[in-house]
Amino acid sequence: MKKIYLLLSFALFGLATSLTAQNVDFGVKTGLNITTLSGGDADRNNLFSYHIGGLAEIGFSDTFSLQPEVLYSRQGAEAQDIVKVKIDYLAIPLMAKYYVSDHFSIEAGPQFSFLLNDKAEFEDSAIPDAETDAEGFDFGLNIGFGYSINDNLFAQARYSYGVTTVVENPDIKNSVVQFSLGYMF
Repeated sequence: MKKIYLLLSFALFGLATSLTAQNVDFGVKTGLNITTLSGGDADRNNLFSYHIGGLAEIGFSDTFSLQPEVLYSRQGAEAQDIVKVKIDYLAIPLMAKYYVSDHFSIEAGPQFSFLLNDKAEFEDSAIPDAETDAEGFDFGLNIGFGYSINDNLFAQARYSYGVTTVVENPDIKNSVVQFSLGYMF
């Protein structure tokens, strides 16, 4: 099943880059995720994790572009120093970018995430790690901004709000703040 998700993501990425556009640039990015799981009664702390992946920026004009990405993203939360919930996704954000100036952009768009791995790691070593029964698909909405440091380097900040539930009972959703650094080839 995971191979199907991976194949689907590469097909979507290839389709996006084959669009006839004025300008297509490719790059890579990595950065910090500050994640939590919202909903339910449990008191949760943020989990600090990471994301890494590739992207394309398809320019349609001087002020508008589309940026599809394929990212490995670790999300989850920590519950009262008892357990760390780590949920790994193959995330596919599709960001519409509006350039306010030559270097600064505002970004928004959907994110389609496919579950790769889920694990609850307990602080008490006597309790074995367990799967979290996370859903296989997560849909989110992203908003953020980007800054082009020069022709190759860029920085981004983004918030991703989980629309679908990660776990049904109680209704728990992803909430992720991302800070990224990237390089365009």
